[in-house]
Amino acid sequence: MNFQKNFIFVLSILLSVTLSSCRKSEKVLYQGCRDFLEEVYGTMEKNYYQEVDRQKFEKFIKKFNTKIYPQLRKEGKSIDYVRWRSASYMIQDLKSSEDIFSELYPPAPAQKYKTQALGTVETVGPKRSLGIEGEKVEDGLRITHIEPRSDAYVQGLREGDTLVMISDVGLKNLDDEEVTKLLNPDADATVSMRYLNSDGQEKNIDVLAKEFFKQMLFMKPVRIPGIYCLRMQQFNRKTFEDMFRYLKFFREHGEIKGLILDLRGNPGGPPLAAREISSFFLPGGEEFASFKRKNKALTTLDVPKIKEEFRYHGPMVILIDKQSGSSSELFSGILQRRGRAFLMGKNSAGQVMLKSMFPFSDGSMALLIIARGHHPDGTVFSFKGLTPDKIIFDKSIDMVDYAARFLYYIIAKQLKPSPQPYLSKGESLL
Repeated sequence: MNFQKNFIFVLSILLSVTLSSCRKSEKVLYQGCRDFLEEVYGTMEKNYYQEVDRQKFEKFIKKFNTKIYPQLRKEGKSIDYVRWRSASYMIQDLKSSEDIFSELYPPAPAQKYKTQALGTVETVGPKRSLGIEGEKVEDGLRITHIEPRSDAYVQGLREGDTLVMISDVGLKNLDDEEVTKLLNPDADATVSMRYLNSDGQEKNIDVLAKEFFKQMLFMKPVRIPGIYCLRMQQFNRKTFEDMFRYLKFFREHGEIKGLILDLRGNPGGPPLAAREISSFFLPGGEEFASFKRKNKALTTLDVPKIKEEFRYHGPMVILIDKQSGSSSELFSGILQRRGRAFLMGKNSAGQVMLKSMFPFSDGSMALLIIARGHHPDGTVFSFKGLTPDKIIFDKSIDMVDYAARFLYYIIAKQLKPSPQPYLSKGESLL
């Protein structure tokens, strides 16, 4: 009997100690979440483009204490989940109602976002590779694209040539994966190549896997003489150089009567790149745009001055869609507002802003807007994006051809001749 009483007594003590330990452990876990919310708030208060209301933060903490934390723990969520989810809720409460971008990313999504962002940087920043793409043919690899700033291009390799050997390895019997591996050597490696040029002559070169900026500007065919189209996949530090080269090439083949810039799907790039190419279309020295950070003066960008002979004064159409963001919107919006270009397509992404990543020690990350873009008159770029002058939703329409015919129509009205044959009878492009 005494043994049974003693056992119950000891068991009650153990249960009491266990419950006390659990309460203390839960208190530590709660405090960890609470400290994390304070850290995220501090990051947002310091860096977010608008003032962050401390009273809203305190109000959120009350909701966190009474509803969010108890409910998520009751559902059996891990403390990591509770911490990240609560921080996400908090950012949603504190950010501007227009802001659809600022967010808290847990470690896995944060790493994915960083990888995607770095992938974007690879296109706007320098890249180390051979810069060669191709397709397997009987003799080896026929070159379908070669970066003009790569060492392989400098050494004489061109599209249409056929690579037959890389680093003393014949390509004839290799599969695509094996060829791809040979085309992506270690950075700064020198690779020997043997190839057949378009005349069937055998050539040997040594190519360095060096750093270069990828070409992101390409010419697209237009069926109307004198009207040209450039497809810009993204902005980078060499966009100005590529634009200069293409405009020079067009002028060498006659007058540029109309120009189409296809920025559909263009996610942007450095704002300075957009500023640089504006010099081809806007008067140098004028204000281009500005960015405003919290508690700081406007950072103003002006239009660079270039020789008048290099500028283009003719009619322009810019094609945009919902994937056109950041610097591509900045450039398009400025030219549209100045009456310098006619926009066609769909509303853009609404990302004329500066965003920055703020990592935390647990691997999570806050993505915050740190500045907004402004027109020279002070008007802020809308989070709703740019609205085209001509909105086109019909996917069956060839947008480049449509834009070319629109330009032809504009040119024809100025020159007085009939706009046939590029416009159908009775067709309106406005």
